[in-house]
Amino acid sequence: MRTAAIPLPALRRRTTAVLLASQVLGGIGIGIGIAFATVVGARVGGDALGGLAATATVVGTAVVAVPLTPLMSARGRRPGLALAYLAGAAGAALTVVAAVVSSYPLLLIGLTAFGGSSTASFQARFAAADLTPPDRRARAISLLVWATTIGAVLGPSLAAPASRSVTAWGIPAAAGPFAWACAAFAAAAVIIVAGLRPDPLLTARTLAQDTPATGRSGSVWSGFRAVRATPLGRIALIAVAVVHTAMASVMSMTPLEMSHHGAGMNLIGLVVSAHVLGMYAFSPAMGWLADRVGRITAICLSVALLAVAALLAATAGTSHTQSMVALFVLGLGWSAGLVAGSALLTDSVPAAARAAAQGLSDLVMSSAAALGTAVAGVVVAQAGYAWLNAAVVLALLCFAALTLRGRTAHATNADRSLV
Repeated sequence: MRTAAIPLPALRRRTTAVLLASQVLGGIGIGIGIAFATVVGARVGGDALGGLAATATVVGTAVVAVPLTPLMSARGRRPGLALAYLAGAAGAALTVVAAVVSSYPLLLIGLTAFGGSSTASFQARFAAADLTPPDRRARAISLLVWATTIGAVLGPSLAAPASRSVTAWGIPAAAGPFAWACAAFAAAAVIIVAGLRPDPLLTARTLAQDTPATGRSGSVWSGFRAVRATPLGRIALIAVAVVHTAMASVMSMTPLEMSHHGAGMNLIGLVVSAHVLGMYAFSPAMGWLADRVGRITAICLSVALLAVAALLAATAGTSHTQSMVALFVLGLGWSAGLVAGSALLTDSVPAAARAAAQGLSDLVMSSAAALGTAVAGVVVAQAGYAWLNAAVVLALLCFAALTLRGRTAHATNADRSLV
């Protein structure tokens, strides 16, 4: 279908609808993985290795971003998103096989490939911005982030029927959710292949009369060069990484801290649900805010919310209500930072280099979060949960100083002025 055959507003609506449908399906599978990777890992490798299984999915998100970046730079969003979802489907299927044969190495390979689904989910937010005017770009990104709410809520709730559905075939119940995740990812890939025509990234380049990136020009390294060339691009890249790492570090250790203060699984689950609500449900408001008051202002708000959340979490002690408020605010801060940082990155680099820069952003974000959660465990074990939160606040304050310095130096290009 030719781009000229579809009016641009109609093409935007169609593209958004396709991305939303795939995001909901992908979110169901991702929600299952987040909730049950540790469970299936513990079943296959024992409790001591259960946490490593969850880490494999985060590592996989970063790993899949490396080959995906040049592919999308050269061929567009459609093949990239579809292949990432298919990698997630293959990983989910391999996870089921690993559970059946009780092979922990095979399980880690499967869960690493499973992380490709998160790569697709993250990259979909950028696809939503390809054809969107700069003054509405953050809202387009936030809508895709919001769609993840549906999958994040539905995914874990489907665990019981998914577990029951596979036992008749001799498959362990813990692997059932991953069988359903495989089907969800495959369906998301089909929707992308069938519906994302014409490709939004290639169409945006055609409208902007930019030459598609090929070979090394579309690699993660080329994305790094594009980001390095602009101060606002550097701020955006660091913002997304810092915000995501701060959120993941505190969130990963809070359930353990609550359990030490007598919280049961039901209460911990409720607190995590409040956190997920804060992450996704209010993202449209964060997108509106980033478009309205500027990207840098929204990033500063994100830093403030995350710092407040860390301080609340550090001082919660036996007050599980305070822990719930802390994780809810933590989710809000993450939402504001991810949406505003993603929009600022898209604004700051040339259209021909955007896919490469966006791939770099997700690689850095996922890698930083994986390292951050690993270090968080060591900090809590050696110094305590309060010290972890203090370290997070210190890192946020350092980043805030960098951001405000960048805002002062580039005020005319940052707030209320979009590239």
